[in-house]
Amino acid sequence: MHEKERHRIILSAVQEKPVVTVQELVDLTDASEATIRRDIAALHVQKRLRRVRGGAEAISPPAFVGLAGRPFSVNETINAVQKRAIAREAVELCRDGEPIIINGGTTTFQMVHFLTNRRMPIFTNSFPIAEHLLKHSKNTVMLSGGTIYREQNIILSPFENDVTRNFYARRMFMGAQGLGPLGLMEGDPLLIQAEQKLIDQADELVVLVDSSKFRQRSSLILCGLSRIATVITDEGIEDREAKMLETAGVTLIVAKVAAKPQESSLQA
Repeated sequence: MHEKERHRIILSAVQEKPVVTVQELVDLTDASEATIRRDIAALHVQKRLRRVRGGAEAISPPAFVGLAGRPFSVNETINAVQKRAIAREAVELCRDGEPIIINGGTTTFQMVHFLTNRRMPIFTNSFPIAEHLLKHSKNTVMLSGGTIYREQNIILSPFENDVTRNFYARRMFMGAQGLGPLGLMEGDPLLIQAEQKLIDQADELVVLVDSSKFRQRSSLILCGLSRIATVITDEGIEDREAKMLETAGVTLIVAKVAAKPQESSLQA
């Protein structure tokens, strides 16, 4: 990752939390601890943040606390080809007329390109997904209510009496920060709370993760492997990871990155 991009992520992170640790920034940028410490020192000298013991804080404390994790604009550039292939396989599971939930994320967003000619009720908490479907498809789109988190481009509500409870889905499609033996992992308690409500509304949970997510971990578990019906990933998945899913009774679909001939006609 280029230095300018790292600096943008670091500055965004300190605006979302009172203090961001070096380790949190390492996880966000995939850079080394030494690199992050140099970045913090440089931004401190430029008076763009304040260096503190073990991390950094904003010069002006944030008035609104955001979510942990990389911004949507950064995530969508990472493993983009794999994400598109995974999304294509996800849409193959959909049937016209069946209601589905698409959770906000950069992998699930890629599904919109293959939903252009479909006709189904779709519930989402993602502005980009809803906007694209409204412009480029005739699917019925329902958007959740709540607070808008600009960096992640999603809408989350902490309340029990929101519209989520009134939507039934045959399948829910979602990504995750990490996937391991204990299940799906996320990095923010509010995400966990909101996504668990969505999961409860679907018969089947389909997880879309590129193979790098099997090597990532978080301190928060969203759900166990037993709740997952299907995992769609790319050809980078290792044998031991595939075995883990098989043992848990999870169906594995491996997406081939090579584009299908008809894909060009689906780009909208």
